[in-house]
Amino acid sequence: MVSLAGSQIPSPSPGQSPCAPARPQRRPAHSMRTIRSALLQPDSCPGSPGGGGGGGDSDIEDLSDSVIDFHLSELAATAGPAHPAAVAKSSSAINAAATELLDLSRDFSDYSSFNSDISGELERLAAAAGVTLARSDAAREAAAGAVDLDDLETMDLSVDAAPLDRVEPFVLACVRALGPEAAPDARRAAAARIRLLAKHRSDIRELIGVSGAIPALVPLLRSTDPVAQENAVTALLNLSLEERNRSAITAAGAIKPLVYALRTGTAAAKQNAACALLSLSGIEENRATIGACGAIPPLVALLSAGSTRGKKDALTTLYRLCSARRNKERAVSAGAVVPLVHLIGERGTGTSEKAMVVLGSLAGIAEGRDAVVEAGGIPALVEAIEDGPAREKEFAVVALLQLCSECPRNRALLVREGAIPPLVALSQSGSARAKHKAETLLGYLREQRQGAGCRAGSAAATSLAR
Repeated sequence: MVSLAGSQIPSPSPGQSPCAPARPQRRPAHSMRTIRSALLQPDSCPGSPGGGGGGGDSDIEDLSDSVIDFHLSELAATAGPAHPAAVAKSSSAINAAATELLDLSRDFSDYSSFNSDISGELERLAAAAGVTLARSDAAREAAAGAVDLDDLETMDLSVDAAPLDRVEPFVLACVRALGPEAAPDARRAAAARIRLLAKHRSDIRELIGVSGAIPALVPLLRSTDPVAQENAVTALLNLSLEERNRSAITAAGAIKPLVYALRTGTAAAKQNAACALLSLSGIEENRATIGACGAIPPLVALLSAGSTRGKKDALTTLYRLCSARRNKERAVSAGAVVPLVHLIGERGTGTSEKAMVVLGSLAGIAEGRDAVVEAGGIPALVEAIEDGPAREKEFAVVALLQLCSECPRNRALLVREGAIPPLVALSQSGSARAKHKAETLLGYLREQRQGAGCRAGSAAATSLAR
């Protein structure tokens, strides 16, 4: 990613950031209920720390390799066997294989997300203490006008050094600088500073989300200034880590402009747009919208032309989006299968296993199975079982199960490809999961051979009878 230092931020006039002593300071372990109590009783002290808040200060821009090698248990909750609606919509064979794909895909790295205490709590606070907040509006605006935004570059944004009261004037000043009347340089700089502020803490992301920054950032996604566009994309990505902000980003109409950035942006902007769309797809209703807005073709393009990190991000985003059948169809139509088969052979980059999982997902529809066969997917998967490391063998056998569970023609192709010896070896020496899946697939292949023998015997008897 491009660092803040590379964003060419202009310097506003210097100033001093006052603190408002009447406003409560939020610590990461203080719930919103604690803040409400302190707000309604200004003289009282916040409650004693509880568990949890400190662990949420993930820096989206510092995550290793793929920023969204996410925790797919969210998807398992909606598509796995424990979900009655998913079970009702799937045949038993396809659903069992899809469940296995989900189980395997949990080996993807964790995706950081942050859950707010109570949905809509800030709005309720404003309603309960409207008089107090109204009286402070002028003071807050004055504080925002007095800060020097250049101080953000050296400010310690840890919880102890930068309580929300100290951060809020900077946030408000950035939102003001994002306004349509501001100069382009000022808007680009403000987006970069929101990007920086949103990196560090869940409570700051929450504060930015209710400050009006999100709708002000969305127009920059279509900016002809590549730095401004990249800063806006990454700022929204960082903000989307706060669960509550995802609905606000969606409501601000960001999906289609994010797809535009995915098509037209810098390499970093494309990668981060893919990640932001992945984050927004955590809202199930958004998955069909993201696909309908044209996200699938540029994600497929990243599979071929992106960096290693870009490929990983595209793979993970495609996997999440393809939980919707229509998006599977869009991915197949966009030509996703050929680069996915190619990625199976890219050993040692971390993309091979993810490509197998996405292929297995696309094999859940007839068009996907046909495309995988046509692209040479069966030989590539058999080779992974023969020569790949243990984890790749598991992913490969599950993808082959998806291809063969309801398709006798593919079983015959698999037998002709010489898959039986490596599958027998895997059933004897692989992990428990790999053994089980290899044995299941071998059972399908035995049925195929027995059926072929019966058909051949029947044809011979008919011929003799004539």
